[in-house]
Amino acid sequence: MYGAATLWDLVERRAASSPDARVLFDESDASLTFAGLRDAAERRAAALRAIGVERDVVVSWQLPTRIDTIVTLLALSRLGAVQNPILHLYREREVRFAMAQLRPAIVLTPERWGGFEYGAMARALADELALPTRVVDPATLSDTDDPSTLPPAPIASDGDEVRWIYYTSGTTADPKGVRHTDRTLLAGGEGLARAIGYTAGDVGSIAFPFAHIAGPDYLVLMLVSGCSSAIVERFVPSEAVAFFRRTGVTVAGGSTAFYSLFLDEQRRSGDSAPVIPTLRVLSGGGASKPPALYDAVQRELGVPILHGYGMTEVPMIAMGCFAHSHEQLAFTDGTPVTGAEVRIVGSDGVVLPADADGEICVRGPLVCKGYTDVEQTATAFDDDGFFHTGDLGHLRADGHLVVTGRLKDVIIRKGENISAREIEDVLVAHPKVRDAAVIGLPDPERGERVCAVVELAETAAPLTFAEMVDTCRAAGLMQQKIPEQLEIVEALPRNDTLQKVVKQELRRRFESPV
Repeated sequence: MYGAATLWDLVERRAASSPDARVLFDESDASLTFAGLRDAAERRAAALRAIGVERDVVVSWQLPTRIDTIVTLLALSRLGAVQNPILHLYREREVRFAMAQLRPAIVLTPERWGGFEYGAMARALADELALPTRVVDPATLSDTDDPSTLPPAPIASDGDEVRWIYYTSGTTADPKGVRHTDRTLLAGGEGLARAIGYTAGDVGSIAFPFAHIAGPDYLVLMLVSGCSSAIVERFVPSEAVAFFRRTGVTVAGGSTAFYSLFLDEQRRSGDSAPVIPTLRVLSGGGASKPPALYDAVQRELGVPILHGYGMTEVPMIAMGCFAHSHEQLAFTDGTPVTGAEVRIVGSDGVVLPADADGEICVRGPLVCKGYTDVEQTATAFDDDGFFHTGDLGHLRADGHLVVTGRLKDVIIRKGENISAREIEDVLVAHPKVRDAAVIGLPDPERGERVCAVVELAETAAPLTFAEMVDTCRAAGLMQQKIPEQLEIVEALPRNDTLQKVVKQELRRRFESPV
């Protein structure tokens, strides 16, 4: 399996070796085997080809976490399209930026889902940007087994062409377009599979947005290991726990927030017996993992947490493993996965020794091919080919990586990067606001919560929480970027040189739990 050059190559290899093994199932009891997944993707590829999708055509898709979404992703891969997955959480602001930069020929999105009109938004943005983009709901496609409609055999590929563009808010006001190939995504997924040690007998779970970079990461893990996964379209903790218990899930998680939610369900049960008896591990990443949370999960759920570290640019960098000690799993972010070469550098670019904090840099086949912006690409890589993550951390003498902070101003809420500056720009536009600083504060459920600290304009009445929320919504920010906490200060603290806001002082002042 590890010799596959493309994602579709991996699909065909697994379908040939384990055709009748189940790979995906959902709460409605719909399911697919590995051979069934391949065949469904072939049929969907034929339907997509009929509406103009072919090799190198750019297709953006904003779809919920469903079996059909995974089928669509694989169909696009089968055709050699360039696909741009967009989180279903994103709204006008983020989707507009992606569409303006990529000019997709087709946007695949449901007309309506979760009470929101996705189709109308996509069409309105296409009109605003004067794009000849066609908006299609996958539910309207006609999949068929007619041999005459099936696409021809895939063109041979080494997997090094850029076929994936993921947008991340990252650390700047504008999103960054991250360029991936099949090979970079395969390397990330294989690194994860080797670290966790999934087997064909494992039953995993996908309860996170599949349009996240973790989507193909986890899909590759399933194809490599031969395991199956439960698909959760809308994550409601009590319902997910009941579903996982009924279907014998052995591996669950997603991020720190998920660990806390599963722990809450265990506590609500009022029973010492595990709420998911078959569970053997929680696994995830995307935000810091407090040692106290690790201890609580181990004590009350009876399973370890295998926590990892990655980002949109490098899906997997480090991961905890079963072979690691309790101390290593609780206090570190694991060891570099297969293919990830990690080093820590100081502000002068000099490589630092063990236990010295500096910027985390990584090189290897898992690293993206840069950004859609060539200037961003030039500044992200050094002369040795190492990608500079912008995160602070150190490598311990035992080889374990510890992420300690961030060089750049980004908030990680429930595993998603949120640009502080983007929110600040929105708030400062309000007539009551003279200046604003947005910070991330530790939060046991979200990893970090978004806190807006506002300095009022002279003679202005206090900005209310409702006004702040309305301002953010009117600007098109997605719900996850709207601050959960608002603090009004007489004056923001500033340094004596450039009068920059000293955010660390604000974090110290407001870090007490709400």
